[in-house]
Amino acid sequence: MKKKNNKLRPFSRRLTRWIGLMLLIVMGLASWLIYIFAKNTIKIEEFDLYKSYLKTTHEEVKSELLKVSVGTLNHVPEIEANLSHPEKMADIMRQIVLLNPTIHSCGISFIDGYYPQKGHTFCPFAVRNADGQIEVKVLGDAKFNYLKADWFAEALQAEQGYWAKPFYDSNDSTALVPYLVPIRDKQQKTVAILGADLSLSRFSGKLMKGFGIEGDSLRIISGNDPEEEKDSVENDFDNRELMDRKWRLVTNYFIIDKDGTYIAHSDSNRVIKDNYFELAKATPDTIDDYVGRLMVAGEKGSYTDVKGSPQYFRYFDMNDFSAYMFFEPIEDTNWSISLSTPRVLVDGIAVILAFILLLLIALGLFVVRIVGHFVIRRATKPLKQLADSANEVAKGNFNTALPQIKHNDEIRLLRDSFEGMQNSLSEYVDELKDTTASKAAIENELKVAHDIQMSMLPKTFPPYPERDDIDIFGMLTPAKDVGGDLFDFYIRNERLFFCIGDVTGKGVPASLFMAVSRSLFRNVSTHTSDPRMIVTALNEALSEGNDTNMFVTAFVGALDLSTGLLHYCNAGHDAPLLIVDEDERREERESSKFQVQSSKFNSQISTVDCLPNLPLGVMPGYEYKAQEQQLAPGTTIFLFTDGLNEAENVSHEQFGNQRIIDVAQSLLYAGKNNPTEFVRQMAESVHAFVGDAEQSDDLTMLAIKYV
Repeated sequence: MKKKNNKLRPFSRRLTRWIGLMLLIVMGLASWLIYIFAKNTIKIEEFDLYKSYLKTTHEEVKSELLKVSVGTLNHVPEIEANLSHPEKMADIMRQIVLLNPTIHSCGISFIDGYYPQKGHTFCPFAVRNADGQIEVKVLGDAKFNYLKADWFAEALQAEQGYWAKPFYDSNDSTALVPYLVPIRDKQQKTVAILGADLSLSRFSGKLMKGFGIEGDSLRIISGNDPEEEKDSVENDFDNRELMDRKWRLVTNYFIIDKDGTYIAHSDSNRVIKDNYFELAKATPDTIDDYVGRLMVAGEKGSYTDVKGSPQYFRYFDMNDFSAYMFFEPIEDTNWSISLSTPRVLVDGIAVILAFILLLLIALGLFVVRIVGHFVIRRATKPLKQLADSANEVAKGNFNTALPQIKHNDEIRLLRDSFEGMQNSLSEYVDELKDTTASKAAIENELKVAHDIQMSMLPKTFPPYPERDDIDIFGMLTPAKDVGGDLFDFYIRNERLFFCIGDVTGKGVPASLFMAVSRSLFRNVSTHTSDPRMIVTALNEALSEGNDTNMFVTAFVGALDLSTGLLHYCNAGHDAPLLIVDEDERREERESSKFQVQSSKFNSQISTVDCLPNLPLGVMPGYEYKAQEQQLAPGTTIFLFTDGLNEAENVSHEQFGNQRIIDVAQSLLYAGKNNPTEFVRQMAESVHAFVGDAEQSDDLTMLAIKYV
């Protein structure tokens, strides 16, 4: 046996723990809600911020493109006016480059043989060298036979200026994108293509900056020469080295054309050389391919969920990190610009905030644990003193002094209440002794009343061992010490007179009513053999002076033992069962054809046809109607009170009439249909059904077998 632990566990310590636990739960829930709110709020702000970054860069890119296109288109009228002066074309190209610093180079390519004196090709060209000087030359030799180039054939079909595919300058390997404009003569025939080249390094360097993390600082990186960025970043910072080392934590921009070719990128090594879709295809994630298709389709926004919120995915530029992407098309081009940023940069602030909150909560709980324990221990000290005094009172020392409480609070109220209890405890103990003695006397009287009530009922079974034409067994189980059910029987002049009844209510009043009803049955049935007359006499006697409005349901019968004719009268009682046991059917029961027999046994159990007469004691002068039924030898009459069919289990489910019939059928099939075994087996079945539920009503059963 495990030894009981009597070690005292202070209330103050337990109270401190409970307070700390409640604070932990409440503050933990609050911090979680703050974390969710802060995370979503910060993400929304971050998304808006990145969209503004993208918009700003987009406008800067448009500005660069506009400078080139406008600067080029402004000279178209001058060129078309001087088509008859080929010697002026080189100077016009030089002016275009000179007046537009954004334009890297500019050239005009004429159609085959437009100037016969110049040969098949004629292409005046001006380019700004690395030292800022403008060099003018004429192209058109075998190295630059533009007449066979796809871009030239495509441009001849164009209606207006447009941005063509990027290319690398064969002289200095500069990445360029040309703006091509058709030049028409007076007959509106396209005779030349004017092309102004924009260096893509202006995008990949000055505009397409990225943000990388270097230690505890945020640095700007780009694809330009580090010397060009010294004004905007720290002097000891190598952009390309950081790009190589910290590429996974970089926020960067890029531009792709309709084919996915990089027009610009934070890493200038990707420009023209790499294709977005080829890189995306190499990854297992298909979302980056889907985002690329959205971009080349001219969509604007970001990859979102069903609610429209931006979603992150494993973008190949971030390697093992997930990223958010924002994109929008660039007007007057077939390009799309995008910004990608790692998820950790967006979500990191909310995580840091939540961590700080957790530290503050832990610190607060520690302070509450120390201070709260001291305060609560001091406040509950009088409870310990009061407990010591209570122990003395429990030993019988009713005059034990109680502690003095200074504060007017609940502990003071408890002390005063205990003092009142202490003063009245002696008187209460004396009263309790008197009450206990009175209760014992009442219980003894109830036991005597129970014995008297049981002695009024038949208790010798079998009651007529000398007779072989009748077998009877009855049982009454009161719900309290005494009950209101009754049953009785006796034989007079070869007639078996029997009855069963159920008085309303339980306890002593019902038992008195039951005793009167049983005595009246015996007295009246000795003077008449008609059940109707018996029931009528009982009703008149019980109705007279019935100020308590009690009543009794009863079934009274008179069975002629020589003929088997049953005369009966029902007074609002449950109809008895008739169970027939014939020798030929008993033989069928022993055969192996169980499925066929089941229907036959159903026909052997039936209820007695009873008229709906009123219970006894309800209405004086009521005219009861009697009935009769011929019983065959082997028939058992099973009478019961509602304590059987209305018995309830712990789920308040009633035993019910159908279960009574089922139990009777199984007993009949098993050959256990003699009254004694029948009643006892029925009692066992209802007790098994009720289980641990308290008996709610008196249970009475009476079985009479006419042999």
